[in-house]
Amino acid sequence: MLFNVLSGNTNIVNVLVYIVSSLVVIFLTLPIHEFAHGFVATKLGDPTPRYQGRLTLNPLAHIDYLGALCILIFGFGWAKPVSVDMRNFKNPKVGMAITALAGPMSNIIVAFIAIVIRSFITMFLSAYTIGYYLYLLCIFIAQINVSLAVFNLIPIPPLDGSRILNAVLPDRVYYKLMRYERYLIWGVFALIYLGVLDRPLSYLSGAILTGLNNLTTLIFGIF
Repeated sequence: MLFNVLSGNTNIVNVLVYIVSSLVVIFLTLPIHEFAHGFVATKLGDPTPRYQGRLTLNPLAHIDYLGALCILIFGFGWAKPVSVDMRNFKNPKVGMAITALAGPMSNIIVAFIAIVIRSFITMFLSAYTIGYYLYLLCIFIAQINVSLAVFNLIPIPPLDGSRILNAVLPDRVYYKLMRYERYLIWGVFALIYLGVLDRPLSYLSGAILTGLNNLTTLIFGIF
């Protein structure tokens, strides 16, 4: 993402706005993402996140510095994963899938809130310079959050999508897949670096952003 901003016809202010939006994501929405995992797991019967101090929005409890750097540079990344013991769920596979889905869904909700705020800015602050920069900030926050959601839904360990995949795969297949977790995630990074995943990830992110924009337009049209 930062590469895209720098390679376009942009100015230093736009770059600074993008960096600020990335920091908002790192220090606000990443903690929300991980808190969502922990909160849902706890509600479903697993106290592990509470015992490990992860039921908090304090960013220091969640930030992974390499993952944060990737968000700044690429627009996707990760935080420290919340440990969950699926044996505490009444239905372990379903409970794990719901817990995993909570993180990406929290990113989509944050993106929707950013788009709603952007609409208010368009209505009331569009004539002011500060309005433009706030507008741009909201766009970047929405884009990064949707990119995070899509990235985390890739069904490769240790991403959230692999936990959702666990709900439909036989145990022997899933555990065999988990043995190659380290290699698979680096394979995903290699494919992203080579641009192989650019089109599908951009398509999915664009579809979600379009849907959120349409929903926002519908809501504002009603009121």
